[in-house]
Amino acid sequence: AGGMSAECPELGPQGPQGPSLGPGRHGACPPSHTPVPWSLPRWRAYVAAAVLCYINLLNYMNWFIIAGVLLDVQKFYQISDSKAGLLQTVFIGCLLLSAPVFGYLGDRHSRKAMLSFGILLWSGAGLFSSFISSQYSWLFFLARGVVGTGTASYSTIAPTILGDLFVSDQRTCVLAIFYIFIPVGSGLGYVLGSAVMQLTGKWYWALRIMPCLEAVALILLILLVPDPPRGAAEKQGEVTMWHPRSSWYEDIRYLGRNWSFVWSTLGVTAMAFVTGALGFWVSKFLFEARVVHGLQLPCFQEPCSNQDSLIFGALTIATGIIGVILGAETARRYKKINPRAEPLICASSLLATAPCLYLALILAPTTLPASYVFLALGELLLSCNWAVVADILLSVVVPRCRGTAEALQITVGHLLGDASSPYLIGLISSALRAGRPDSYVWRFLSLQQSFLSCVFAIAVGGGCFLLTALYLERDQVQAWQPGTDHRGSADMQGRDPERQGLLSGTSTSAEEP
Repeated sequence: AGGMSAECPELGPQGPQGPSLGPGRHGACPPSHTPVPWSLPRWRAYVAAAVLCYINLLNYMNWFIIAGVLLDVQKFYQISDSKAGLLQTVFIGCLLLSAPVFGYLGDRHSRKAMLSFGILLWSGAGLFSSFISSQYSWLFFLARGVVGTGTASYSTIAPTILGDLFVSDQRTCVLAIFYIFIPVGSGLGYVLGSAVMQLTGKWYWALRIMPCLEAVALILLILLVPDPPRGAAEKQGEVTMWHPRSSWYEDIRYLGRNWSFVWSTLGVTAMAFVTGALGFWVSKFLFEARVVHGLQLPCFQEPCSNQDSLIFGALTIATGIIGVILGAETARRYKKINPRAEPLICASSLLATAPCLYLALILAPTTLPASYVFLALGELLLSCNWAVVADILLSVVVPRCRGTAEALQITVGHLLGDASSPYLIGLISSALRAGRPDSYVWRFLSLQQSFLSCVFAIAVGGGCFLLTALYLERDQVQAWQPGTDHRGSADMQGRDPERQGLLSGTSTSAEEP
């Protein structure tokens, strides 16, 4: 990043470096908001990205570490399937309630402070939950909710920092690496929980190891991660200008009219619904499939030896790494030919995931290896989207509103997605088992049939991304047009014929990555 002049530029239709609006129309810089030059060596940006990726790894390990030892947690606290699903619902529910707060604060205050607070919160709550006795299951539920509140800060704010450090192809590559750690962290959560369980015989020791790793993460965050000005990456070589701060209501109103954001958020919601259900229940589903096939003895008391947690964790890591890289690289190459490449890639992968998931469920009672193959293929296709959907959001939303946009997408995605799906799957499974013989065959079949709702959800998600493609180019032009004020962009364009002509005349270049 090069140095930037601190002089007050003349504001024109093309921003700080564009033509002047004419004598007397640009005025002087507001004394209380003097533009400040900002620059960062490229190596510092990459170091910051590496730290954020490491924390993202720990973030998602926290999400799924309980799922890796779910059978033991159920035995320890004596909770049914429906209540076990509620455990993840409480976690995600607190996350989604906190996300709008962190998004609002992250757009207006120190993002680094918000991230530090979040790490301290989720680390402390996770450590505390490992000491809760079996008589106080409600307190364990509450502690998991606090962990969800802490993780909300990171999931909401961290991508916006990366968006302000990198742009264009660099951003796509960095986001791909960042989002690789969603499946890698999820898989390692399974592996850590299961491995610690086998080594110690106590599931809660996994929750005592995590705070040590998180303490390192906090130190690295404080020392190595900057808090760049909003939109800094798009303004390299320019003064970072001050803009009037819009209200939260105006931000939400703008996002509600941004149809690329709306439809992509619904697509992300469908993805979250399926990944939440699979992440929480598939280990138990595969365990009960093994019991039906006679490959595994039923579990009557803890510890429950469940090798499927390790297998599914390894599958999640492998397919996640391959899928995220494949999706990001395909998007990077294809959008040079087709500006709507990103939502079309998301739609194609989700529509292909639906039959893979269906076959994985249907074939499980017949041939377990084939079920694993289709499950792995479905996870691979799902993972193709993680970096791509983040790039869509950053490309269609103005920089100073990205924290709120991330928060809103997280809130909607989790509220209708993985906050509800684990509980819903468990509830359907318990309802289907009612009135049937209490056998392992019927337990397996009930869970299998409840999983079929995920096939429908993922197909709907593919349709949402097809609708995103219809609006993508228009919303990218409006978000990336220098000087656009999202609080009234449509009105401003209607009153300014010169700007309207500029928008129409530069739409092609603005859509290019």
